[in-house]
Amino acid sequence: MELAPPLEDSERVRGRRLAIVSNAASVPYTIAFTEQLPTLALLALGASETLIGLQSGLARGLFVLQLPGLRLVSWFSKRALLLAGHGLSLVASAPLIAFALLATLEPRTALGLVFASLFFVALGISLCELVWFPLLRGYVEPDRIGRFFGAIRTTWHVTVIGFFLGSRVWLEAHPGAFGALFGVAWLLGLARLPMIAGLPERSERSATRIRARDALALARRSPRLRRYLIGTTAFAALRVAVTPFALVLLRRALGFSDASVVLTTIAVFFGGLVSLYLWGALIDRLGPYVVFRTGSLGCAALYVGLAFLDSAGSAALGFAIAFFFLQAVLGAGFGLADTRVLFELTPAESPAPTIVLSSVAIGVACGLAPFLAGLALDTLLEGAAEPLAVYRGFFLVAAALQCLTFLPLRVFKRA
Repeated sequence: MELAPPLEDSERVRGRRLAIVSNAASVPYTIAFTEQLPTLALLALGASETLIGLQSGLARGLFVLQLPGLRLVSWFSKRALLLAGHGLSLVASAPLIAFALLATLEPRTALGLVFASLFFVALGISLCELVWFPLLRGYVEPDRIGRFFGAIRTTWHVTVIGFFLGSRVWLEAHPGAFGALFGVAWLLGLARLPMIAGLPERSERSATRIRARDALALARRSPRLRRYLIGTTAFAALRVAVTPFALVLLRRALGFSDASVVLTTIAVFFGGLVSLYLWGALIDRLGPYVVFRTGSLGCAALYVGLAFLDSAGSAALGFAIAFFFLQAVLGAGFGLADTRVLFELTPAESPAPTIVLSSVAIGVACGLAPFLAGLALDTLLEGAAEPLAVYRGFFLVAAALQCLTFLPLRVFKRA
């Protein structure tokens, strides 16, 4: 197979700039339709822990479709696939702008329609993610991976914080009025379309199909890739299993308002904002292993602290805000170290198979983990005399498992 030539320097610069600007618009859109706001909206409609867990893992879980989707990269440009996926998610998310109308329907009908919309949003996002990191791989110099991703993620954290600051003010004045927030997010998603239309790319189209079995074979051939996948998948799965039920604990078990819970969301992105660029420079200088170990053990300690929240009040809210802030700081560092190692393991001339394999492994784990956690919590909470004790045990088990996640990543420790 004849390989496409690398991008020119000017194209790489343009690609980095467009990636940073488009992410500043698209990430608030993506988060608004996949993470905290859907959780709160489903809670407002009376959703069970199982359904909340299923929705929380939906966006990542559908990444499994990227393996058979690899052949699309052989046939179509990555830019065209990115536009198609983003367009699908925009169409699917539009009904949620009418959330107030949906909330007037019979509860099972409302939950079914909202979940169907969120499902197709997640499907579109999965198609976007199939090609997004392979596109970025063509823009980045190997010795500046950490700093580039520190910069791109710092930028979108600013817009996400602005979105959720506005969301808190809105929900405080209009409790349960999620439709307007979904509308603002949808407009941000719409603004991304012309930006990604101009992205340069290093083509992977060829007469030879890129097959799922070829991607899976990469893990069999590379022990380092296998250990990378085990460690990063375990860390991500535990994190996404804990986060939605920390919100459920605050909202349902402790009785905090939607506006108060949104404060914790702001803390999440503020934690990333203040730490990402510093983490990027640190990883480029010292390597990823120290960050992997710090992130794993630090998050485990936070989960232990979360287990002992037992009442609503200013002290509990203060701890919850601190928890989400510090979890975001540690998760930001771990995520940058993860990206640094992944790009080092990925060939520049054909990045899609390795990146998609990683995306699918993490996606499957992150799709199953919150669903299984929600199913277990539903079972244990049924008839439980003390619901807080159930949540406490769940967070302590998560903490114990989190302590182990950095061990497979010791292979990336510098001598």
